[in-house]
Amino acid sequence: MTAVALDIASWVFLVTGALLAVVGGIGMLRLPDFFTRMHAASVTDTGGMLLILLGLALQAGWSLVTAKLALIALFLLFTSPTATHALANAALSAGLRPRLADDDRGGERGGDGDKR
Repeated sequence: MTAVALDIASWVFLVTGALLAVVGGIGMLRLPDFFTRMHAASVTDTGGMLLILLGLALQAGWSLVTAKLALIALFLLFTSPTATHALANAALSAGLRPRLADDDRGGERGGDGDKR
């Protein structure tokens, strides 16, 4: 690949990762309860982190910096889901329960009048 193509690909990954992180922040503000907010934060955090680190690795080329970025990505791929699981488990242990959707409470679906 040429240097211009690498720069373009790198910036696409960096901007996409940043937008994903912003969407996660908006999800934390807009979603209704703790568990949906935590889900939005964890998924977008992991995806955005991977895209940003990939963009940085493309900028760095094949060097020691790229190896360090790969180790950071590997570390975060293990710790981010583990921390999210521990946080959800602690919330459940403390008595916080997820909100049920209207369909889960025995409400009617659609206009047919059936209860499912």
